[in-house]
Amino acid sequence: MSENSQSTEAFGLLINYEYCTGCHSCEVSCQMEHNLPTDRWGIKLQKIGPWQIKQDVYQYDFVPIPTDQCDLCASRTSKGKKPLCVKHCQSLVMDYGKVNDLLKRFDGKSKFTIFVPKSGTKSEVIQVS
Repeated sequence: MSENSQSTEAFGLLINYEYCTGCHSCEVSCQMEHNLPTDRWGIKLQKIGPWQIKQDVYQYDFVPIPTDQCDLCASRTSKGKKPLCVKHCQSLVMDYGKVNDLLKRFDGKSKFTIFVPKSGTKSEVIQVS
C-alpha cells in the first residue's frame, strides 16, 4: 500500500451496543474534554425500550450515538491516543481504529454499529446488524 493511501484510510468507532449498560461515561468524558455545554454532546446515549417483543424477549438497549460534533477526538488520536468515549467506556463496548479492521470484528451475533465521520464535523452511522 502506498504512503498516500495509508494516510487517507478511514477511521471510526465500533460500538457493540448489546452490552452497553447506559452509564453515560462516554457523554460526560466528551463534554468535559471539549467544554461542551450541558445541553450539547459529541456522543449522546439513547435508551430504547423496555418493551416486550414476544414471550420472554424484550427490547431494552442503550445506544451511544455520535453527533455531528464528534471529530473522533482528533487532537488525541493524532497523538496515538484513543478517543475519550472509548477510553472511559465502563463496559468496554467501544473501540477505535481503521474502519476495515473494525468491520472484521463484526461477529454476526451482537448488535454492532460502526461510526465513520465525514469531512469536517459531519458524521455517518453505518448499521451492520
